[in-house]
Amino acid sequence: MLFPKKTKHRKWQTGRKSLEQRSRPDTRGTTVAFGEFGLQATSPSRVTSAQIESARKAMVRALTKAGKYWIRIFPDKPITAKPAEVGMGKGKGDLKYYCFEVRPKRILFEVSGVDEKLMREALRKAGTKLPCTTKVVSKEEVAKKN
Repeated sequence: MLFPKKTKHRKWQTGRKSLEQRSRPDTRGTTVAFGEFGLQATSPSRVTSAQIESARKAMVRALTKAGKYWIRIFPDKPITAKPAEVGMGKGKGDLKYYCFEVRPKRILFEVSGVDEKLMREALRKAGTKLPCTTKVVSKEEVAKKN
């Protein structure tokens, strides 16, 4: 699973964003930069490191040894939680997991090296493991829209 090697602050402040702010399309990481096809998010969500790993495994199984893939997101935001049935107060909870806040239009994964049908199927399978809705886009499609 992915997580930072070293962090300056173990716990982050929560930060409050409205649904409108979270739904605003991303401005960075919106083009297919390395591969031929990419998996693009179409809704906002928090993607945990376990979900990224699950999607990666599904994609790798479908790609076989011939294909190459890139993970374009990294979970660096720590999420804390207090144990069940613990009263209010007494400080912030312990670190539970790391996540990445996905906004629409962000490219999550990229693939290349095999035929188009296999690449699209691998990305579709990876998308089913994620909490956000996704679509498969080609390098040309994204270039036309931007």
